[in-house]
Amino acid sequence: MKRIGENVVRIEADALCALADRLAGPMAEKFSQAVEMLHGCGGRVVVTGMGKSGLVARKLAATFNSTGTPSLFLHPAEARHGDLGMLARGDLVIALSYSGETEEILSLLPQIKRLEDRLVVMTGELGSTLAQAADLALDCSVAQEACSLGLAPTASTTTMLALGDALAMALSEKRGFQEEDFANLHPGGKLGKRLARVHTLMHSGDALPRVTAQTRMSEVIYEMSRKKLGVTTVVEGDRLLGVISDGDLRRLLERRGKDVLDLTAAECMTRDPKTIAPDQFAITALNIMEQKKITSLVVVDGERRVQGILHLHDLWGTEMV
Repeated sequence: MKRIGENVVRIEADALCALADRLAGPMAEKFSQAVEMLHGCGGRVVVTGMGKSGLVARKLAATFNSTGTPSLFLHPAEARHGDLGMLARGDLVIALSYSGETEEILSLLPQIKRLEDRLVVMTGELGSTLAQAADLALDCSVAQEACSLGLAPTASTTTMLALGDALAMALSEKRGFQEEDFANLHPGGKLGKRLARVHTLMHSGDALPRVTAQTRMSEVIYEMSRKKLGVTTVVEGDRLLGVISDGDLRRLLERRGKDVLDLTAAECMTRDPKTIAPDQFAITALNIMEQKKITSLVVVDGERRVQGILHLHDLWGTEMV
């Protein structure tokens, strides 16, 4: 069984290497043309395919959507029973069919031509009916399927998936798609939290611990305990002067004992602490905390006015890692 598994992976890996070689050589120009066609599409990218190719098509449509290209999946069989209305003038169709002779997809050709929509085909047979009808046909052929019977789509669907991802990523880069755009399209789940803005997660208002430079340490400790963040800001008005953390307090107690209570915040604070802007990404804040081995960041604006505090616990949730 182990040998069979290894063999399947190696066959599919070889198919991907062959695809990469074609993209670097004979198919490079066609691939670039396909990206240009997608970039120039004024409508939506409609992806279609039957069976296993249809599942790949669904994934490709989802990838286009999540990287800034409006897209939908059209089931070719359902299209013949009413869903053809999903296709509109100005759309671009990407059809996935390894044989290039899938009856349900061929039946869509008259409507695609009537609407004058562009057609890009991903197929293993460049001489097929579908490939010949296309504005552009991309070769995703494989030397062999990973199935021992040579029947189940395995290596062929892997190359289709990779070629689709290559198109989506090249198009995304051509569009200048940035982290900010990705964040706007992924507000939920793990990605959403990693790409959330700091100001949406920070503690602010009454939840923000703050003392002045003249505040006695007995009151500083009370403020830290009351706000339960293990740290307090030291401010002059709204401007940040420094911070005092639980770690600072422990080290002071080890050195000074109870005399610490007679000191002021200014005498105990860490000056120029690490800060972050409110519009930065949460994942940026997490990286800073891990690199600096700290548990909180003060959120300040461009004039170092305190906006809030972001604690490691706000980031280290199940959706963040």
